[in-house]
Amino acid sequence: MTTLPRPASSAILQRNGRFLLVLRSNPPSADMYAFPGGRAEEGETPADAALREFKEETGISARNPRLFETYDLRSHAADGTLTSHFLLSVFLVDADEDAVAEAADDAADIGWYTLEEVRTLPVPASVLECVERLAAENA
Repeated sequence: MTTLPRPASSAILQRNGRFLLVLRSNPPSADMYAFPGGRAEEGETPADAALREFKEETGISARNPRLFETYDLRSHAADGTLTSHFLLSVFLVDADEDAVAEAADDAADIGWYTLEEVRTLPVPASVLECVERLAAENA
């Protein structure tokens, strides 16, 4: 039995060399820090999903989504059974400099982290890869 991957999106907001991350309270990345994001709703474009999820989890209205990377994310149980399968679209977004982030929806906590701090946090491999790439591009 094969199931189609479910569409999901996340959004990267940077300020002064720091990245906005939320501490997930729900699977598939529970208890890990990640970019704000989540599953797309029926008929929603990846970019619209990224902006909606970002607003729901941070309270910030982001804009100007630019596709940065896509990931085919699969999680498996110990017996090898596929437990989740997402096609994740990661976008770079802009927001007002004075907008204050507040953890909401399924975000247990929220914060701004440097590359060095991200390297010490429990994050999905895709998040670390994006942060490393962006830090190198901005160096």
